[in-house]
Order: sequence, then C-alpha cells, then structure tokens
Amino acid sequence: MFRRFLSVYLFLACSAVVVPLIAQEAAASDGVRTQESEYETCLTLTRREPQKAFESALAWRDSGGGFPARHCVALALVAMKKYNHAAMTLEELAEDMQSSGSELLVPVLMQAANVWLLGENYGRAEAMATAGLTIDPENIDLLIDRSRIYAKVGEYQKAFDDLDIALKLNPARSDALTFRAAAWRHLGDNARALEDVELALSLNPDLPDALIERGILYQTAGKPDLARKDWLQVLELATNTPAGDEARRHLEALDVNKDK
Repeated sequence: MFRRFLSVYLFLACSAVVVPLIAQEAAASDGVRTQESEYETCLTLTRREPQKAFESALAWRDSGGGFPARHCVALALVAMKKYNHAAMTLEELAEDMQSSGSELLVPVLMQAANVWLLGENYGRAEAMATAGLTIDPENIDLLIDRSRIYAKVGEYQKAFDDLDIALKLNPARSDALTFRAAAWRHLGDNARALEDVELALSLNPDLPDALIERGILYQTAGKPDLARKDWLQVLELATNTPAGDEARRHLEALDVNKDK
C-alpha cells in the first residue's frame, strides 16, 4: 500500500490550498477582480480542455499575467500528463516567488514535489519537499509527502521518521497513522503496524488506505477472511479509485491462493 502513491490526488489536495491563494494574489495584484476571473476561467478550462487551457495560459503569461498565469500553465501541463515539464514550470515559479517573498512559496514547492513524483523523478521530488521543509519544518502535509517519496524508493526508515514527526505535531492525522503503519510493516514490526492502523480507523472508520493496510496485515497474520472483509469494504467505499483498484488486486490474489 505504501508504494501506491496517489500523486494525482495529492496534487489536487495541495491545489486546494494553492489555488485560492493564487486567486487572492491575482486580485490583489490588479486591485480589481479581472485577473482573478481570468485565473478561475483558466482553471475551469484546464479541467475540460487542458490543451486549450495551456495555450490560453501561455498567451496570458506572455501578456503579463504574472504568477497566476504561470501557475495555470503548470496545472494545464499536469492535466496533459506532461509531468516533468509541469514540475520544472513549478520549480521556476517557486524560484521567482522566493525572490519576491511570496507567501505561496511553500505550497508551490509542495506541488512541485508531487508533480516530480508523478514524473518518477524522485531526486527532484525529495529536493523540493526538503526545500519546503527547510522554510517550514513543521508543515505536516510536506512531512507526509516527503515520507511517501522516501517510501517510493524503499527508504522506509526515513519515511517513518518524517511520519513520526508529523504525528507528534498532530496525533489525530489518520492518513499519517496509516502510512506509519505501512512503514512499521516494511520495517518488520507488524504488531505496531496494526496498532497504528487500528488507531487510524478509530479516527476515520471509512478510510480506504487504512482498510487496505489492515487487510494486508490480516493476510500476513493468516486471517484471510478478515482481510477479505476489509478489502470488500474498500470496494464499497471507493470502487473507481486507485484504492479500489488495489483492493481488487488483493482480492483477486486471495482467490488465486485459495484455489491452489
């Protein structure tokens, strides 16, 4: 489970933070709502027709659209699955934001990290996450993001360390508990892994990732019926999602092993 990185969803999650702030900055930069409206229009087009959004954002950027236009260029590139180009665009945007003292620097670094991860450039992903944490060392979302980057390359102790810090800052983060459970499992301590995932589910009983992780732990402990129950619940909660796909793969493997 820890190796299944929901990059698109993470990118959209940090977009939920960045987009309103970019829109505010757009409005402030003109003193009117014209640029903010342009940004919102660009975002809408990105979701529907990313190629057209990209072309429109480039034209807007070249006519002086500033940070909002450049950010929309990056979002359009992500929607077009041109992850490396998008990540580099976000990196360049972050560099200029740092020079101007923008409050958006850390969220954009977070986005750059996630998009580099989508492009499977784990070194750049880690560099961007670490740059953000250098500025804001208690940013829980960035700590969790970097832990996922470490996990992707098999650095489970480093992943665990970041998650441990995140949970000291906020013990009620069910997502961090779930990922720390996976880290415990990869580090060979299934008992502590189960403790963490049970706590995660006590906080959020319908968390698909936690149910998948507990199912893996049940299967490892020789309890296939309990594992099946958790994975079937994931299918009920999140059928057409990456979590649902993973639950389906686990169930198929369980059935294959049962038939042997």
